[in-house]
Amino acid sequence: MKKIIINSPAKINFGLNIVSKRNDGFHNIETIFYPIELHDILTFERAERFSFSCNNELILNDNNNLVLKAIRLLEQHSKMVFNAAITLEKNIPIGAGLGGGSSNAANTLLAVNELFDLQLKEGLLKEFAFQLGSDVPFFLHPVSSFASSRGEMLWPISFRIAKPILLVNPGIHISTKWAYENILPKVPDFSLSSLDKNSVEHLTSLQNSVVNDFEKVTFAAHPELNKIKTKMFELHAEFALMSGSGSTLFGIFPDKVSARLAKKYFSKTYFTYLQ
Repeated sequence: MKKIIINSPAKINFGLNIVSKRNDGFHNIETIFYPIELHDILTFERAERFSFSCNNELILNDNNNLVLKAIRLLEQHSKMVFNAAITLEKNIPIGAGLGGGSSNAANTLLAVNELFDLQLKEGLLKEFAFQLGSDVPFFLHPVSSFASSRGEMLWPISFRIAKPILLVNPGIHISTKWAYENILPKVPDFSLSSLDKNSVEHLTSLQNSVVNDFEKVTFAAHPELNKIKTKMFELHAEFALMSGSGSTLFGIFPDKVSARLAKKYFSKTYFTYLQ
């Protein structure tokens, strides 16, 4: 029986500008979505009845499980019932600003389309992805991309980070809804789109121009996040920033030695991942 196994990757936001509030209540943003190697593992197999299992009970008990929402969306469209055994091995922290749930949703759309030979075109899959979440379309083809509008307008760019990236997640839950309610939109001084065709070598020159607008409100509410970012610089990070609405922070280090020393320090207290 056919089985599909997918590595469902996380992302970081290399900069996040909240540009304006829209008439529909959402916000226009500008960001660079950058895929990272940290990933969940999704397994799909046709079966006599539907089942879903996960190594994280928070997903099993969550009514907002995006894997199940993606399945329901496809069932409504196709007027079919998809009997499949789905297993999710969760490695990406939940609600961490790393897009784990969105990645799972996008890969569920792709896997079910293949497993049941639905032959849904890319455009329709993008529509379904956008219905599931503003950043879900990115994970259909997760390559370094400049994103605008709500995050669904994507332009692949030749941007890469050639140095070690350390993720630190303190396990603080930050509501994206709360973050947007407390943000003051503004036109950015620096356009992230200008980073196209660049490999980030001189990171210190970008520290003051590439920002995450959510940091101001989230750091005020959760000072521990600012302490982590400050400590990253003390441990010789060339660049550090919060991803999404938090609470994950990432630091980019000049070499593997300094990155490993920083990981050793933060791992005593927090979830860490180094690539």
